Amino acid sequence: MNQTDLTWERIRIWLLWIALPLVMGLIAASAIPRPVIGIIQLNDAIYPLTAREMITQINYAIDNPEIRAVVLAFDSPGGTVVDTEAVYMELSRLRAKKPVVTVVNGMSASGAYYLSVNTDYIYAKPSSLVGNIGVIGYLPSTPVIFEDIISTGPYKLWGSPRDAEMRQIELIKEGFLQAVLLGRGKRLNIGKEVILSGKIWAGTEAVRLGIADELGTENDAIKKAAKLARVANYRSVGLYHLAGLQSSTSAPFFIQSPEGITLPYPTKPGMYLLFIPQLPVKQ
Repeated sequence: MNQTDLTWERIRIWLLWIALPLVMGLIAASAIPRPVIGIIQLNDAIYPLTAREMITQINYAIDNPEIRAVVLAFDSPGGTVVDTEAVYMELSRLRAKKPVVTVVNGMSASGAYYLSVNTDYIYAKPSSLVGNIGVIGYLPSTPVIFEDIISTGPYKLWGSPRDAEMRQIELIKEGFLQAVLLGRGKRLNIGKEVILSGKIWAGTEAVRLGIADELGTENDAIKKAAKLARVANYRSVGLYHLAGLQSSTSAPFFIQSPEGITLPYPTKPGMYLLFIPQLPVKQ
């Protein structure tokens, strides 16, 4: 082997020693799962079916380490008190481990806003509807006597007196207020009276009042979640099917008119964290 061949052989060996670790590093990197920003969509009221679906996705995010943060994408008027509270508590478990960001696509009202304040950041579009903080309750009927029915107590048929129901509504309202104060803290630019006025604000106004943090899109929320989780080279994935959920049906939450039109009123009496818009007046 002459001197030229020997030189080229040394160069090839030198290049091999440089390239080999690089190739091995690329192979190893490809074997490591990319961090995931999980997306949980809510485009309905909050009631037993949708609450179970959200909780299933939240638990999936908690249990899977490749999911580094979660974005909640909302277009919801709220829903039942008990189902909203159930999702809120599971969100607290998720936030203890991973960042959570809300984006209001269309509406985050009442119960949906109750969930939004239990996240790290809230984006809204300029015309998104945000707020409507408060409670709606259907009072029980005034007790009457039925001669052919025997009961063991005066409220066995009615559950509670009307004044007790009103006190319960006040307690739920106070709990909602405390959730808002805890979640938004010093970012709020309004007092308790305005918070509890039941107003619903457009996104631009909600940001000005500290009800939301910033105007932005779902893509902005994903970037923010990744920043809070301190990850790069991530991918965003919807969690619905990953969590093993399939499209299912249940009894409708809202009343259907005889003409098949969905009205903004729940089918059952109860207590709700729900925005009920005014229906158009027929001329």
